[in-house]
Amino acid sequence: MTDFAPRERAALADLFETLGPDAPTLCEGWTTRDLAAHLVMRERRPDASGGIMIKALAPRAQKVQDEIAAQEWPALVRQVRTRPWWSPISNSLLDEAVNRLEFFIHHEDVRRAQDGWEPRELSAEFSEALWRRVRSMAKLVLRKTPAAVTVTAPEFGLVTAGHGGPGVDLVGPPQELLLFLSGRQGHALVELDGPAKITSRMRQAHFGL
Repeated sequence: MTDFAPRERAALADLFETLGPDAPTLCEGWTTRDLAAHLVMRERRPDASGGIMIKALAPRAQKVQDEIAAQEWPALVRQVRTRPWWSPISNSLLDEAVNRLEFFIHHEDVRRAQDGWEPRELSAEFSEALWRRVRSMAKLVLRKTPAAVTVTAPEFGLVTAGHGGPGVDLVGPPQELLLFLSGRQGHALVELDGPAKITSRMRQAHFGL
């Protein structure tokens, strides 16, 4: 049984403690305090977390997130660190499936917003788990891209996506492809080759799920 979600949760909480509440993140307009509050609301406030995905509910979600963010920083970090066993998305049956990517991506949101960051070396097992998600994400995220996009993770495989047309190659390790497809193109270490008009559009697109 894998335990990548707990590892990423713990590593992110450690980083929060090291950096404090006012450090930058890759989430536009958010400091580490804002990101921590988002994670707590997502897990612990199902009455408000629907606003993360549903625009009409977003004002309530923001209100609750702001209330959570007003807590003392150590208390906020403790809530990020401690998995709520009762949470609909963080119970023992769903934690790995639902939270692996959430904590990995937000861990990188904090890491890569700091000066001097370097990509991590992930285990083959973790990379394979991320690659499985990349394969499904690519088809969904790139479905409207006016190209035949071949997404390749050397040593893991490839998947084709896009709406058809000129050929485009997107190449990188699974973690970098995942960050690219989740809207972190400017901080993802990938190779993107193809017609300039299309690759430029891909680098600027608002990707994500």
